[in-house]
This record gives sequence, structure tokens and C-alpha cells, in this order.
Amino acid sequence: VMLLLLIVAGLGVVTLLVVLFKPQIRKYAAGGVCQSTATLYAKTVLITGANTGIGKETALDLATRGARVIMACRDVDKGEEAAASIRAACPKATVEVRELDLADTCSIRAFAQKFLREVNQLHILINNAGVMMCPYTKTIDGFEMHIGVNHLGHFLLTHLLIGLLKRSAPARIVVVSSLAHNFGWIRFHDLHSQGSYNSGLAYCQSKLANVLFARELARRLKGTEVTVNSVHPGTVNSDLTRHSTLMTIFFTIFAMFLKTPQEGAQTSIYCALAEELHSISGKHFSDCAPAFVAPQGRSEETARRLWQASCELLGIEWD
Repeated sequence: VMLLLLIVAGLGVVTLLVVLFKPQIRKYAAGGVCQSTATLYAKTVLITGANTGIGKETALDLATRGARVIMACRDVDKGEEAAASIRAACPKATVEVRELDLADTCSIRAFAQKFLREVNQLHILINNAGVMMCPYTKTIDGFEMHIGVNHLGHFLLTHLLIGLLKRSAPARIVVVSSLAHNFGWIRFHDLHSQGSYNSGLAYCQSKLANVLFARELARRLKGTEVTVNSVHPGTVNSDLTRHSTLMTIFFTIFAMFLKTPQEGAQTSIYCALAEELHSISGKHFSDCAPAFVAPQGRSEETARRLWQASCELLGIEWD
């Protein structure tokens, strides 16, 4: 009984402290804010997965700054709903929705073909879409879903649009990664987790791939006025956890300590337009500031190997 009373009293004290310090907790959890007042009139932005979460908030912010924002979404209906809410919040916003399924290379190629035919400039590409901790599934092309969507899908999309980005220079590419890259390893012997599968580790591998891709692409783009950086948006309370009941419960209980999608979008926005980053490339950011990269994310050899493996899997040549 005594132990039970102590537990109840302890929980009561914690609850009281949380209530008393709620503003301070929220301010700390929110993290860095993009302070740039840059406008994007006459600029074209492409954001993948822009119908929900940080993608939608990024689209809203950049559209408010005058950009033409193209929202590439797998679910066009949800994309149109998101676009309508952006127009409602900012009547002058120029936003349009296009269908893109990153789990299908045919969809990616069809999207790029149409895009290149109809859009003559691309100044900012934000590779934002992603899946997290989903059950073992494969993409249309037989890739494990995390590495297939989070890395290979964006790798192919960027490859198909890189010529347009170079012609539109100065241009920027933002790759949304995660702190989870710290716990990832590129399993070259089993990239598609066929030997053994753990949804968390597969997610971490794909997020490490994002960091390595940004670094290697930056190296290859030297002298082109196209920069590329990766970002950790923070721990964001979004529907990305929908495949994990445990994570959903955890996120619900600790919502106060997590970022809102708007707060999570700040670093993507910062890397997309901050004036001081105009020549910064191949770096990793979090809370609108340079962030730590795990040793396995700094390996040039791993980055080159992954690049080569990605080209082979996608059947492309990208020198």
C-alpha cells in the first residue's frame, strides 16, 4: 500500500510540474525556427509527400512566400484536400497536385516525363515523402519498402530531374532524413532485408541512405550551383507512426514533448531558402543548424558503394 501511495504521489508531482512548466517544455520541444524572410516569387518548388505532416507545412510556408509549389502525392484526393486547405489559409498561393508513387519506378518515370514537358524551371526539390516501420512489404519493383521508397524512389526522381535543376541554378535539393540514421547500417549483402527483417532497422538503414546520398550527390554537383543537404526534422507528432501501435501510443502520451508538423518543417524550410546556405552543400542539419552525422554517414567509400548499388538496382547510369 505504501509503495502504491508513493507511486501515485510521484505521478501527481510529475503531472503538476508538467502543467506548471508547459510553456517552457513546449518552447524547448519546438526547437529551431527558420528566421529567414526570403521570398520565392518566380521560383518553382517540388515537394514529395506534401499532402500531410511536415510536407504539407513546408508547402504552406513556401507557397506563402510566393513560390509555385508542386505537391507530388501518391494519394491525389488527399493531396487536393491539402492544396485546398493551403489556398484557404493563403488565397494567393499557387499550389498544384501531381500523382507520384515512389514505390513504383514506372510512376516515377511517368511523373518526371510529364513534369519535364510542362515545367520549365525547378529551383527547389524537397525529397520529403517516407514510410516508417511498416510490415515487411515490397515495392512494385521488388525492393523492400523502406529502402525502396525512402531512398531508391527519391534517388531515381532526383536523377530524372537533375538536368532541369542544373538549368535552373542556383537550385537546392533538400533530403529529409532522420536522427535514426545513427542506428542504421547499409547491409550491402541484404539491402532488401530478405535474410531477416526488423522494421525499425530497415527504417534506420533507409535514413542512413538518405544522408549518404546527399553527401555523394553534393560531391558530384560541385561547381554546378546546385546544392544538396539532408535534414533531421526532429521527433514530430505525425501519422508516420501509423504502422506501429506502440509508437502511436507513445507519441499520444508524450505529445507535449514532440514537435508539431509545423515545427518539424522548419529545418526543411531553412535549408530550402536561407540566404547563408547558398553555397553550403553535403551537410546535415537539425533545428536550423548544422547537426552531428554518425561515422557510418560520413564514409565516402560507403556513399560511393551505395550510389553504384542504387544505379544497378534502378538500371540507370548516373556519372
